[in-house]
Amino acid sequence: MTTLRLILGDQLSPSLSSLSDCDKAADKLLICEVWDEATYVKHHKKKIAFVFSAMRHFADSLKAQGFALSYTKLDDGENAGSFKGEVARMIAAHAITKLVVTSPGEYRLLADMQSWQDELGIEVEIRPDDRFLCSPEDFASWADGRKKLRMEYFYRDMRRRYRVLLEGDEPVGGKWNYDAENRKPPKQGLDVPAPYCVAPDAITSEVMELVESRFSNHFGDIEPFHFGVTRQHALDALNQFIALRLPQFGDYQDAMIEGEPWMYHAHIGFYLNCGLLLPLECIEAAEQAYRDNHAPLNAVEGFIRQILGWREYIRGIYWLKMPDYAEENFFNADRDLPDFYWTGETKMNCLRQCVSETKENAYAHHIQRLMVLGNFALISGIAPAQVNDWFLSVYADAYEWVELPNVSGMVLFADGGYLASKPYAAGGSYINKMSNYCENCSYKAAQKNGPDACPFNYLYWDFLARNRNQLKSNHRMGMMYRTYDKMDEAKKQAIEDDSQLFLEAL
Repeated sequence: MTTLRLILGDQLSPSLSSLSDCDKAADKLLICEVWDEATYVKHHKKKIAFVFSAMRHFADSLKAQGFALSYTKLDDGENAGSFKGEVARMIAAHAITKLVVTSPGEYRLLADMQSWQDELGIEVEIRPDDRFLCSPEDFASWADGRKKLRMEYFYRDMRRRYRVLLEGDEPVGGKWNYDAENRKPPKQGLDVPAPYCVAPDAITSEVMELVESRFSNHFGDIEPFHFGVTRQHALDALNQFIALRLPQFGDYQDAMIEGEPWMYHAHIGFYLNCGLLLPLECIEAAEQAYRDNHAPLNAVEGFIRQILGWREYIRGIYWLKMPDYAEENFFNADRDLPDFYWTGETKMNCLRQCVSETKENAYAHHIQRLMVLGNFALISGIAPAQVNDWFLSVYADAYEWVELPNVSGMVLFADGGYLASKPYAAGGSYINKMSNYCENCSYKAAQKNGPDACPFNYLYWDFLARNRNQLKSNHRMGMMYRTYDKMDEAKKQAIEDDSQLFLEAL
C-alpha cells in the first residue's frame, strides 16, 4: 500500500497538512506543472515563471530532506496536462492506493478533486489548509445570523483570538483601526526604497526560457525578473520590508507616484499566497517592530489588518458564497473590457501608468487596483466576468479565492453590498489628490465636462444616474444623490452626452 501526496503550486510550505504524517520511506510526493492550470486564464508570463520556479526550488528542498518526490515539468513528453492526469500516471507507475492532498484554494479545483475517488478508484483524502488563520467552517460560524458581514468586526475577533496588538483585552493605543491616519497624499522628496530583488539563477532562467517559448501570446513582460523563489528569499523580502518600508507604510499606503510602482508596500503577497511565507510570522514580525519602537502604530496596525483582517475575511467570503458568487452582477454591467487594459494605450495617464506597470511587474498596489483600474471598470459598466478574468490573469499574487471577492465585492459592487457597504466609485479629484498622475495627463482633472475633461468626472455622475434604482436605498450614497439632484438639467445632459461619447469610443 503506497500513499501519494500531491502538492499544488500555491502550497509551497513544509508545514502543509498533507505532509504532516508523511512516511519518507514509503510515501510518494508529486509536484507537477500542468497546462490546464497555466492556461485556464492567460496568466501573466512573469506569474507563470515565478510559480514554476518556486515549485522547482521547493521540490529540490524536499528531495534534499529525503522525500521521495516526482516532479513533472511542463515540457516533459509524458505530461498529461492536468492534475488528475498526472495523479493517474503515478497510480499506474507506483501502485498507489491512497491520495492525500491539502484542500486547494480555488472552488473549481476542489469540485474536480471531489470526484477523483470514484474516477481514479483510490481513496482520496482532502485535508484542511491550516496555513490560514480562520477555517471556512469557523468563518461560516462567525457569519451565521449576521445581517452584514463587516470586516472590521471580524478583524477585532481575530485580534482577540491571536492576541495581536493587545494590552490586556484592549487594543494597543486605545483604537482598533488607524485607517484614518493612513491616507496621506504623496509629497515632494519622498525617498522610496528600492524593491527586494533577486537575480535569476539557473533554475529560474530555464523556466523563463520555457515560458517565453510556450506562452508567447500571454500578457506581460518576463524581464526584468526579480522575484524571490525560495523560502529564504521570501523571508529576506519580509525582513527588508520591516526594516525599510514599514515605518512609512501607514502614511503613504494609498499614495501613487508616476514611476514608483512599489512605493512603501511589502510586496509579499506573492510569497504569502504561494506558501513561501505564513501569515502569522508576518504579523508577529510587524508587531515586534512596533514593540521595538521601529515603526509607528498606524503603520503596523494597517499592515496587520491587511493580513489578519482583510486576507482572512476575503477567503471566508469566497468559500461561504461560492459557486454562486462568481455569477454576481448587481448592476447588470455588460460592456466589454477595453483593449487598453492589455496595451496601456490610452490618453488617461493614470490608467496608462497602472496598466504599464502591471505589464512590467505583474504587480500594482491596492489603490491602483481599486481606485484606478477597478474604479474605471465600475463606473464604465464593464462586465464582471471580464474584469475578474483580467485581474486573475495579470497579477502574480492572484488566486481566485483572493481575487474574486476583492473584484466582485470590493471593486465592482457586483454582489450588491454583501461585502462592501457602498461602491468604491470616485471622480478624477480623488486620483489627483492621491497621485501625481494628473500632471502629465492629456485630460484636465479640474474640468468636469467637455473634450478636455477627465473622463472619471462625468463617468462618475453617469454611473450614479444609470444605477439610481439599485443605489437609492443605500444610506451612504444619499449625499451624492442630493448633490446630483441640485444640478441643472443642462449639466445633467452634458454628463450623459460626454459619457455616451466616451463609452462608445471604447
